[in-house]
Amino acid sequence: MPITTKERILKVLNAYNPWWKTGTANGALTKIYKRLAYYEAMKRLQQTDIRRTVVLTGTRRVGKTTIQYQMINELLKSGVSPQKIVYISLDHPVLKLSDFGDVLECYHEYICPTQDVYYFFDEIQYAQSWDKWLKTIYDMQPETQVVATGSASPALMKGSSESGAGRWSVIAVPTLSFYEYCELIGIAKPDLPPELSISSFKNMERIEQTRIMLQLSDVQKHFNRYLQVGGFPELALAEHDLFAQQIMREDVVDKVLKRDLPSLYNIRNATELERIFLYLCNVSSEIVSVEAIAKELNGVSRPTVENYIQYLESANLIYQSWPVNMAGKKVLKASPKIYIADAAIRNAVLLEDDVLTNPTEMGKMVETAVYKHVATFYAHQSASVGYFRGGGKDKEIDIVVEMLNAKNILIEVKYREGAPLPDDSAICQLAGEAAVAIVVTKTPDDYGVHHTKGGEKLVRIPAYAFLYLLGYGEKQKINIW
Repeated sequence: MPITTKERILKVLNAYNPWWKTGTANGALTKIYKRLAYYEAMKRLQQTDIRRTVVLTGTRRVGKTTIQYQMINELLKSGVSPQKIVYISLDHPVLKLSDFGDVLECYHEYICPTQDVYYFFDEIQYAQSWDKWLKTIYDMQPETQVVATGSASPALMKGSSESGAGRWSVIAVPTLSFYEYCELIGIAKPDLPPELSISSFKNMERIEQTRIMLQLSDVQKHFNRYLQVGGFPELALAEHDLFAQQIMREDVVDKVLKRDLPSLYNIRNATELERIFLYLCNVSSEIVSVEAIAKELNGVSRPTVENYIQYLESANLIYQSWPVNMAGKKVLKASPKIYIADAAIRNAVLLEDDVLTNPTEMGKMVETAVYKHVATFYAHQSASVGYFRGGGKDKEIDIVVEMLNAKNILIEVKYREGAPLPDDSAICQLAGEAAVAIVVTKTPDDYGVHHTKGGEKLVRIPAYAFLYLLGYGEKQKINIW
């Protein structure tokens, strides 16, 4: 008996869509806490003047499916007929083997004959010719609304630029920010000024800076755990951190490296892909040479390394940070810094038990977290996030935000006691040309303003406060919308 009959398809659809019978979504699936991406997705879905297919992209376990269920729950509460909402997981074996058109035909034949419906497609990239189908639905079913998720960003972006041009809105769902993590686990919210920004620190009186830091003192206690397991909602709420790390390795890493990417990109040797990812975990936050990786991992060719790095980026497991030009100084031969997408992924892979007491490892974790937060904050703005290296003696600025038609933002991560900042350091020398220069420090009392010999002001702020305030700023934008 074939496994893709309409009866089998309908059975799977009924299991995924209990609201057809109950009229409500399962509370265990909708969760209470809503990610910032949820509000952005609902805003796009509810726009009546400009219709868009909403595509949520991000690695496994960041909450894309939960956001879909929350959106479904909101639609049900607003009075949309339950039969007009269908959730389709294209990662399910039966649906993955079925023709996409047969699945939709089955839904309309047995559940809802009209086209003024809401399609929720989960892991859309597993459907054959998915981009053509989304284009057809958009063009031929003008009353249909679509929300899709996917774990392969470039595939989705490519489809967006080709079939989805003018039709799709791609929304990135990153791992939890430190602010979201604190909200999720129920930390009392600090009493902060609504328009507070990190750059405003340099013009504050010391007493006001101190008041803000005192307000943030409670969240500081949770920073180390956030670095270890806090990037993923379900795991952040787990009672046992070691078990959470094991689950993260199995579900976030192993399934992506051994199943998702080999399937999407026809990779025959998943072991080479895993070896490259392990290497990148060890050097996260460092400038990486493709030649060095190929040499270190005997038997792996340079083209293979280049391709696999692209695949890992496509699965939202790593970021590549590229050098930027500053002050007319020539950029060195372009080699990227590699950052693991979340410090918690790195910890789950390496399984080192001394990360909290190892200054080098902590420095890498914190810089990884800082880059992730900054890249996420500026993802939907006219900006690019890279690094600067040059000016003699390999002077470097860890993170540079290149703003369109505005001055750059400079960020140096100095996660160590004292965090000395020489006057000839690159960030001191270039601070006068920046909108703001920030030094991310370690200890709670290492905050305030650093004055350079040239009279420029640099903001010094502890890592936990910096990350929390970035998330706070994102949330304020959501509230303003």
